[in-house]
Amino acid sequence: MANSTVGIGGSGCLTIGGGVISDLFHPDRRGLATALYSLGPLFGPVIGPICGGFIAQKIGWRWVFWVLLISAAIVTIGIECLNRETNSRILIQRKTERLQKELNRPELRSCYTVDGVQHTPSQILLKGILRPLKMLFLSPIVFLLALYMSVTYGLLYLLFTTISMVFTEHYNFAPDITGLVYIGLGIGFFAGLVVVAKISDATVVRMTKANDGVFLPEFRLQACIFFACWIPITFFWYGWTADKHVHWIVPIIGLIPFGFGMMGIFIPIQTYVIDSFPTFAASGIAALTVARSLFGAFLPLAGPSMYASLGLGWGNSVLGFIAIGLIPAPLLIYKFGGRIRKNHPVKL
Repeated sequence: MANSTVGIGGSGCLTIGGGVISDLFHPDRRGLATALYSLGPLFGPVIGPICGGFIAQKIGWRWVFWVLLISAAIVTIGIECLNRETNSRILIQRKTERLQKELNRPELRSCYTVDGVQHTPSQILLKGILRPLKMLFLSPIVFLLALYMSVTYGLLYLLFTTISMVFTEHYNFAPDITGLVYIGLGIGFFAGLVVVAKISDATVVRMTKANDGVFLPEFRLQACIFFACWIPITFFWYGWTADKHVHWIVPIIGLIPFGFGMMGIFIPIQTYVIDSFPTFAASGIAALTVARSLFGAFLPLAGPSMYASLGLGWGNSVLGFIAIGLIPAPLLIYKFGGRIRKNHPVKL
């Protein structure tokens, strides 16, 4: 029950960020903005185990939750006090209502009001709930990208199921020191973020000029082809070095390629959805988030039995072969994505 509450509360920040980026940034700046926005969701699973291990070991496991409560409260207060509305529809509607009163002209309507009809809060809430589901299941391009991202995300959490066991049982790490193992993954995340932030917008600008000034969201996906090749490296490197009890630094270094490749997949895909559905960017990000969260929750349940049967070496190798099989996916989506997106529009 507690985990469900945390999931409901955290989902807002994961989805609304995409809408804010769409509202505030021109397409040739969204790559950098999305990269910075992705710092939290992707670095959280790295920083959390590090901090949690030391807090639980030094001052008790209850303080893990107290620290989370204090930090969450500070951030929530900051959001409520400092955040401002960025959605043009809401801003124009507010201005229209103000002018209706100031000018005594109740007939004024926002340019976004369809046929003079204003939706009730319950209608808006219902549309907000259904729109991400419609995008996920009725838009083939969103479904394909969500599926690809979700499988990659599930592979990450399958990898997570082994880290504590490997370094506490095989390498005799204390629980607090085991959290430091995630630094390897964090280095990969940071390196990938820097590279994507550097090349994403520059690539879009270059390809738009080469396309006679016509921007296409598919330009974002070109980088995914390169980064997808890094994902399988970790499973073979980390899996077999841990299986053979090679010095602990070697499997930790082996985590870096996965983090590097994952950032190069997640950031372009999220930016692509924002570029493709700028008016409903938050709903598009919500569609991606709900799919990957389900994979991240249920796929790792197969981890313990798989590793018990196959061992660390072959268990991770199976995941590595799956990752190799996924490498052509971004190439195919990049090549045919524009056609799929245009031929299967979704009425939102």
